[in-house]
Amino acid sequence: MTSTRRLVSWSAYPTVMMAAIVAHIVCVYNGVSLQIATFGPILCGCFFITFLELKFPHRDSWLADRGDVINDSTYMLLVQIVLPQFFGFLVVIALLGNLQVNGMALDVFWPHTWPVYFQALLMMVTADFMRYWVHRVAHEWPPLWRLHAVHHSPHKLYWTNVGRFHPFEKMIQYLFDALPFIVFGVSGDVLALYFVFYALNGFFQHCNIELKMGFLNYIISGPELHRWHHSMLTEESNRNYGNNLIIWDLLFGTWFLPRDRLVGALGLVNRNYPMGFLRQLSSPFTRGLDKAK
Repeated sequence: MTSTRRLVSWSAYPTVMMAAIVAHIVCVYNGVSLQIATFGPILCGCFFITFLELKFPHRDSWLADRGDVINDSTYMLLVQIVLPQFFGFLVVIALLGNLQVNGMALDVFWPHTWPVYFQALLMMVTADFMRYWVHRVAHEWPPLWRLHAVHHSPHKLYWTNVGRFHPFEKMIQYLFDALPFIVFGVSGDVLALYFVFYALNGFFQHCNIELKMGFLNYIISGPELHRWHHSMLTEESNRNYGNNLIIWDLLFGTWFLPRDRLVGALGLVNRNYPMGFLRQLSSPFTRGLDKAK
């Protein structure tokens, strides 16, 4: 490993993450609109991650081709952007309306007076606890696994396939991720700060960059850990369920990071599992397709 490659492998994650978070905070402090202050740093982070993937790939064979980009862009647009906006609006309006009719106010359960940074940290720890169990159940309960298999279908990891989720699973995730905090009346500033970390960590988590996380492997659910989660071998993939943090895996005994080897083949046992967006919409409803040889 060259000195430049070694420097990038150890510094890329903390540098990009800290730069994005600081840029977001500075923009908010200076009155920049919350949308620009949130998505601006995220888009800049995407640019740097893309550059690093092309310049310092973990594996050349994992570089995305044209078909990968088309499929993942479709998932990113429809499932990660359009669906949460539409589904979230309907659910939040219906739920909050019902709570108001019955005279219930759940916002009293959230520490609104805490500094934004501590609220965002509390949200992350709490959301990750819920997402840990949703994710673990998705691997251990066959009906939900058939939905989650869509996310595990790629045979390589690169940052854009972080968004490859079946729409039905995305709606389930929303119910246990963003929705509870919206109902609790968490402020836009807190949600935005959380989202900057959530988005960029997810991109790094799936990236094809030679990265070394060091002690962060005991705090953050990063790429070194998550590659094992995408292993074709069940005994390796049923580990490291953390969404942003890895603390719940450490607590519940699912943390996994072998030091004596690299991860092997990725994806599902069925190497002929459909890969196109439209075919994957119906794939979960074909029993056994995720396990066929």
